[in-house]
Amino acid sequence: MAIPESQLETWARRGSITQSRDTYATIKRALEATNANYANRNFDVFLQGSYGNDTNIISESDVDVVIRYNTAFYHDLEDLPADQKSAFKAYFADGTYHYSNFKSDVQTALDAAFGHSVNPDKKAIKIAANSSRRNADVVVAFEYRRYYRFNGKDDESFDTGIIFFTSANRRIANYPQQHSANCTTKHQGTGENFKPLVRIFKNMRSKLVDDGVIEKGIAPSYFIEGLLYNVPDDAFSGSYANMVFNILTWLQKTTGRTEFLCANEQYYLLRDNDPVCWPVANGEKFINAVIQLWNDW
Repeated sequence: MAIPESQLETWARRGSITQSRDTYATIKRALEATNANYANRNFDVFLQGSYGNDTNIISESDVDVVIRYNTAFYHDLEDLPADQKSAFKAYFADGTYHYSNFKSDVQTALDAAFGHSVNPDKKAIKIAANSSRRNADVVVAFEYRRYYRFNGKDDESFDTGIIFFTSANRRIANYPQQHSANCTTKHQGTGENFKPLVRIFKNMRSKLVDDGVIEKGIAPSYFIEGLLYNVPDDAFSGSYANMVFNILTWLQKTTGRTEFLCANEQYYLLRDNDPVCWPVANGEKFINAVIQLWNDW
């Protein structure tokens, strides 16, 4: 039996909007305080994650925020020939305001605004919820550039992302704005069905976790968005039941899943030993589990 349309309609609904919006506004205001140590520097504050991508479900509570310093940047020059690498290194000097300085200054600004609700974690600074605010994660980042050409400032090509360092000093580079923009393009190209289907699959994941079929944490929302991003647009038509069936059928029949891309189109989705990729076994386990959930309903 298939999952009833009524259940899928419930799962397709978006989670908290008003309180998440207000939480983001409160966090953004604190990060943009005029007395912050970095106030006169060039930085951006923006959303990432489920709320920012309109794919949050009722059971999700976090608002994910990025603050990115833009005056200095980290870089990937692997695609440049030797002469362009030399030109790049001759043009740019090392920055003097370091990532550790920026993160410390952001922590100070958040402490001033939220006091004991602030707790630095491995990847983000966490801000605990209260009666008017949801949980929030603030990622402190620098600009990151992946270069494809550099013959001088008037002849260069690069993609811009973010980079941050974990508490263990592990470097992680990613592209949340490309992820968000590509998901929106996918949503528009599927008759605005992509994001409701992501929410359905995220709720399927929650049920599988609650039922003890899969472990919590093996199917993060970011990777579920990436998984459905690879599904052809023509699968997103008809009723919710039709669309879920189309997606599951395509996933089951498709070989070479390790060629799937993340929604940002900068990384492969299913790869092992990479902090920005979905471990292959976890991705396969989730795909098999949602197919089984559908078949056994």
